Amino acid sequence: MKKSICLPLFLKYSALTLTVISLAGCSGTSQYYDRNSSTAYASPRQSASARTALDSWSTASPSDTAGSGQPQPTVLRQGDTVRVSFPGTPNLDETEQVRLDGKISLPLVGDVQAAGLTPSQLQQTLVKLYSPQISSSDVTVAIESSSFPVFVTGCVLSPGRILSNQPLTALEAVMEAGGFDYARANLRNIHVIRRDNDSSQSYVLNLRAVLDGDQKNDFYLQPDDIVYVPEKFSWF
Repeated sequence: MKKSICLPLFLKYSALTLTVISLAGCSGTSQYYDRNSSTAYASPRQSASARTALDSWSTASPSDTAGSGQPQPTVLRQGDTVRVSFPGTPNLDETEQVRLDGKISLPLVGDVQAAGLTPSQLQQTLVKLYSPQISSSDVTVAIESSSFPVFVTGCVLSPGRILSNQPLTALEAVMEAGGFDYARANLRNIHVIRRDNDSSQSYVLNLRAVLDGDQKNDFYLQPDDIVYVPEKFSWF
């Protein structure tokens, strides 16, 4: 008689425990990337305030620092090498590496801030600086070499730092890290962690859909992004 009473009670409390755990798991605030929408979106199970906060963040424009369908404009960093050309005054042509202080040194104008600017922005700065010095204000800035580091960790074959001379998508970064460990990797829940000064953001990607051809992989990484491939959940 005791066994017949205890079994329903056990099942009842087990179901209650699983309900509490599932509800607790719904409180995350990771952003999900939807290539068919211009916004990152929260899980439908999140609170309305969380969804409103995420919806205010747009992936449509590169200035919004989100992963998007196009590589974002390259911003010069320390260690990048740029070629500055003067078509009307070729003797002023220089190839300079951006120093640790973020500057390059050019004839006639001296040190110029380069880090944090796009090549076109640096070009506009140089046009203003050289206009009193030379008759032709035609200046061209081109990147000779660029360092684009990202980090890939988790269930990949060769985790670590990836260096590229051009922007990478999340899938390309994983392939550079040797590819997925398919026996363990959860391809539907890839996390991209992006640090910005004192804050960080996390984006969740479904690369299983990309590999199956259901989606186009258009989430471009930014320098120093971390791509984390989690392990599949298993009861055993």
